[in-house]
Amino acid sequence: MRFEWDDRRDDLYRDFRGLGERALGKDVAERDRTGEFGRDDWLLCAEHGLLGLLLPPEYGGSGRGPVAYASAMEGLGYGCPDNGLMMAMGAHVLAAEVPVWKFGDEDQKRRYLPGLASGRLIGANAMTEPDSGSDALALTTTAERDGDGYRLTGRKLYVTNAPVADLFVVYATVGRHLGFTGVTAFLVERGDVGVSVKEQGEKMGLRTARWGELVLDACRIPASRRLGAEKQGGFVFGRTMAWERSLLLAPWLGVLEREFDEALRHCRRRRQFGRHIGHFQSVANRIVDMRIRWELSRMLLYRAAAELERPRTTIFPEAGKLYVSETAVEMLTSLTQLYGALGYSTDGRVERHLRDAVGMTISSGTSDMQRVVIAGKLGVTWPDTSTDGGADGGADGGADGGADGGGSEDGR
Repeated sequence: MRFEWDDRRDDLYRDFRGLGERALGKDVAERDRTGEFGRDDWLLCAEHGLLGLLLPPEYGGSGRGPVAYASAMEGLGYGCPDNGLMMAMGAHVLAAEVPVWKFGDEDQKRRYLPGLASGRLIGANAMTEPDSGSDALALTTTAERDGDGYRLTGRKLYVTNAPVADLFVVYATVGRHLGFTGVTAFLVERGDVGVSVKEQGEKMGLRTARWGELVLDACRIPASRRLGAEKQGGFVFGRTMAWERSLLLAPWLGVLEREFDEALRHCRRRRQFGRHIGHFQSVANRIVDMRIRWELSRMLLYRAAAELERPRTTIFPEAGKLYVSETAVEMLTSLTQLYGALGYSTDGRVERHLRDAVGMTISSGTSDMQRVVIAGKLGVTWPDTSTDGGADGGADGGADGGADGGGSEDGR
């Protein structure tokens, strides 16, 4: 694994870890119960430059690369106990800012990116539909030409940030008969006529990252708000997924390291049968396995982050997302055994973290879908012309192997 490292990235880690420890998530236990978004914490992160970290300075950012972003988010994850806040920021930066930055024209960039970087605007990504999660070929939201604009009609579900979002990156098809090749991306503002947002039901975890349903009822938008070229939406979505899958789990490196450090202290402090519990081989083995899984997670994620600066990615966005999310569930489940009743109780952090971690195995594509996409990239799933292009077509994203694509049964 080769990527450049420097002291400035260590500074980012320390700065955002310190910010999280000092100022963020102080009331997260209560807000987790009520499902309340931490807007003050959001604005504080924006004030410290986190939301604009990737963007060029001319659009309100600081022009740092994906590896630097991963370092900042890792630090934040160590210091901040609000996983929902970090999920909301990931959806905003990686699935709303990045496609505008990478595929928007100059007017779109200058109109939206400064507001997104400052936290004044909140972004969301809308792909999942009632009958279209991982199967992008089943997309039913339509974009019909209407003079010098488009009329969008359809429903999007499980959209992270929807109840608080100002700007939506919406994927619609310009012709259902075109399948994945008809998908086109659009920028939809909350105040557009024909747009309505409905809060969706309670979630198992990540409750402080609110989600909702976006309804488009013949919503007319000008052609100037099409993102990229017509029929380029599949490519826009694929590249966006590469960024999201590579970096969405970066905060969890910090979360898991903090929980590992706490577990180590617990083993040295807790005594049973006349000695510290770390002397029992079953406990020591858990600690060793957790550390190895964390180290492997960190290497995979940073490798994926470094690849984002290349024209094409390999298996690392999906492999990193898959491994880190499943490692989080495994480590936190193991910690419930280590802590016993305290780990199962809502009085501690582990129970909430475990609920949140399960959600991360679904966001940006389920673990099963990550395996399907990786298999496609490895050439395992050779095209089968006898099928109608259902599950494989949606998962692989068509001709490019989805190569960066894949499905979105993700609750974004």
